[in-house]
This record gives sequence, C-alpha cells and structure tokens, in this order.
Amino acid sequence: MAFVRTGSFVTHCEAIGKSDAPVLVLGNSLGTDMHLWDAQVPALAARFRVLRYDMRGHGLTEAPAGIDAYTIDDLAGDVLALADALEIERFHYCGLSIGGMVGQRLGARAPARVRALALCNTAMTVAAPQVYRDRADAVRKSGLAAIADAVLERWFTPKFLAANPDAARGMRTMLTRNTVAGYAGCCFALAAMDLTADARRIACPTLVVAGAEDQATPLAAARAIAAAVKGAKLVEIPDCAHISAVERPAALTAALTEFFAATAVAA
Repeated sequence: MAFVRTGSFVTHCEAIGKSDAPVLVLGNSLGTDMHLWDAQVPALAARFRVLRYDMRGHGLTEAPAGIDAYTIDDLAGDVLALADALEIERFHYCGLSIGGMVGQRLGARAPARVRALALCNTAMTVAAPQVYRDRADAVRKSGLAAIADAVLERWFTPKFLAANPDAARGMRTMLTRNTVAGYAGCCFALAAMDLTADARRIACPTLVVAGAEDQATPLAAARAIAAAVKGAKLVEIPDCAHISAVERPAALTAALTEFFAATAVAA
C-alpha cells in the first residue's frame, strides 16, 4: 500500500508482482475502489507488475475540491501523473465502467505510453446524461446510502444478488464509504463525456469485455467500441451484469490473462 502525490491531491495505490515485470494498471468503476480487482490480481500478478489505485474521491484517494475538477480527461491525467510519480514510462491498462472510459481517453491521449487496453463493461457515451446529473444531486443531498440499493440492482443480476447476499452487502459498504464529492464529481464527468473520437484514435491492441445482462453499459455499447477501435477483440460474458470482476470473476480473469499474455508476447 502506498500514498503518492498526483498533482494537488494524494492517490492511494498498490503494486504487486515482480518489480521488473511489465506494468499493468487497473482502474476501478464508479462507486468502487481498488478491491474491485481482488479476484483478478493473483493471476495477473504472475506475469505483470500490477498497479491498482483508487480513483480520485474513491477508496482512500483524496477528493479534489469542486465538482468541476472531474472530467474523463482529468481522470486519465491522474493515471499519467501516477505513472510519472512512480517512474513508469509505458504500461498496459485495464479499466471497468468509468475506468474503461478513462482507458479510452488514455489510448487516444497518450498512445506512446499505453501498450494495450482492456475496456470492461464500458461505453463511449452514456445514453441518458441527465440520469447521472440527477444522481449526483441526490447523493449531495442525501448521501450515498440513498442510492445504494438501486446501484446494486444495476451492478448485478437478480440471480447473483439472491445467491450472494454477503457479497452484495460488502459491495454496498464499498460504495457508501466513498466520498460524496468523488462520486458526484465522477457522475458529472460521465454526463459530459463523448469518447467517440477517442475510440477511433486508439491504435494499441484492445480488448472489449461486455456483460450480456449489463443495464448500465449494454452489449450494444461494447459492440460499438469494438467497431470503432481498429482490430479490437470483443468478449461477451453470459449471465453477467455490470460488475463482471465480481459477478463472473473467473470468466473475466480468463479473458484478461489470455489477452494480456498475447499482447506481452507480441510486444
């Protein structure tokens, strides 16, 4: 565990794996933290130096002042600032949901630094931007607990929630312990984003992963990314909603390890 200054705030991060291995950065989703990737880290760390971090205002990372301090470009800049602080020139990147949106921006903004991208349960735009503005207003007024049940229903299938009540409670706790400022700010970043041009500029090897029952970023959104990014590979996971890293960990881990192992050999 480490705390690293990235610009005006301090980022919480953790690096696991051999110090001389290629670096793979893991970006969390809206409302989660670096523990989103607990099931994937052991397999990925066998080949990579896995660097996972808490997005601004999430987990143990500070929240910059002001909701205007949150755009997808800002969040991508945080990854580059973290890499700079740790003296990492080039890296692979994997992000889920807003983490995948950050990945798209990174691929377009810093092509010389990004070796390969995995974009999980994500999209180039959101279908209803006002929904995220309203959600930001709701949490600023009533706190994260006020939206927690509704968020869990979008994160997971009803089958998963019924069969895994303890995991559901744990994920609810993860959500509600983030800062209101961080969550609301990221909601505004989502509402304002359009990564269509960015996706078309991505030139590195790219994997797109979708949950077949994802309501937040549906299959159509993943297929659109795969069509926009030249040569992208698309993997669709059945019986899976939005948080594939938790609902279908083995399937996601298999897709990621196969993809990154192939890109590492090709590099």
